[in-house]
Amino acid sequence: MTTASGPKTKLGYLSDLELFQDLSPKEIEELDRITTISSVKKGKVFYRPEETGEVLFLLKKGRVHLYRISPEGKKLVIASLGPGTMFGEMPLLGQQMHNTFAEAVEDCQICVMSRKDLERLILSKPQIALRVLDITGRRLREAEERLETMAFKGIPARLASLLLRLANESGSNEVVGFTHQDLAETVGTYRETATQVLNDLKAQGLIEIGRKRITILNPEGLMAVAQS
Repeated sequence: MTTASGPKTKLGYLSDLELFQDLSPKEIEELDRITTISSVKKGKVFYRPEETGEVLFLLKKGRVHLYRISPEGKKLVIASLGPGTMFGEMPLLGQQMHNTFAEAVEDCQICVMSRKDLERLILSKPQIALRVLDITGRRLREAEERLETMAFKGIPARLASLLLRLANESGSNEVVGFTHQDLAETVGTYRETATQVLNDLKAQGLIEIGRKRITILNPEGLMAVAQS
């Protein structure tokens, strides 16, 4: 990771993070001294299972995949994270990264905090603790929904659900920047299977497929597939 240059830029990132919105300008300046804002290029694996030390990552910009490798060598994405998400090796928050890799799937800006600094911040600012609980709770709900989808739905329903969620997060009817391999790993299948399902959805007039771009043409129809 490369550290983002310029104190003004860093202060701006910290001020914009949801977790720190209750802090005064003076407190943000203090936070600036105890945190690191880093730029991570797309495709960079910036956390590996063998790494030690309790750190918390706060994703300011971009998208990160947390994934594990099965004994057979298959990659399984366990979480696809967007801006505002917290993750890392932090038992205090129930956050752990056992056997987990973190990879930037887009260019990212990430704030890094140590356990000691986070604990001190939570003790001095109860509002921060409430925001931590809120953000962590959202992450848990998303994980539970994804687990339910993986357990009870077939590949077409999983892919349809994923496309709708990603489009909703982008605020448009498009899913941009994801390869068929990325989508396959996120729903727990093989690329060839994902490609076949996407082609079937296209044949039904539900989506249009471009290069790292999928346009949802019929949200209602795709929702019906997602709920099947």
